[in-house]
Amino acid sequence: MPSIYDIEPSELIRRAAEQLKKEIAMPEWTKYVKTGQSKERPPIQLDWYYKRAASILRKIYMLGPIGVNKLRIKYGSKKNRGVAPARFKRSGGKIIRSILQQLEKQGYIKQAQKSTHKGRIITPKGKSFLDKISGKNEHRGSEGKNIAGTPKNGKEAS
Repeated sequence: MPSIYDIEPSELIRRAAEQLKKEIAMPEWTKYVKTGQSKERPPIQLDWYYKRAASILRKIYMLGPIGVNKLRIKYGSKKNRGVAPARFKRSGGKIIRSILQQLEKQGYIKQAQKSTHKGRIITPKGKSFLDKISGKNEHRGSEGKNIAGTPKNGKEAS
């Protein structure tokens, strides 16, 4: 069975975002917010919230248990401070918290603790959701081979 490691991350996130559009609601306030204090303007893409939700779900699959603070660091960036040197600023936490709450409500993630690490982990439902998406259609590269390295027609060139 294919897993999320068998597909390009950008393709997985795009597919998962399309599916999540049907399952989670984008809050009204997301039209007006920046994604962090290092940004000057709100995102231009209309469906950025679903892409961020898909990306967070992928991060939890790979890194869980992971909390809001670590995700704020993952999605942070450098702030342009004019003539002063740029400094790293974390992403906004409200967006991440609301996405985590909606993904929990859908049953894709849950709160857990593994030894000293506490945070969200992926549930079997969430894992199968991402694995099904990664296995729908094989993503093929521009040079005529899929990610596994076999040619499109399935035959090796002689």
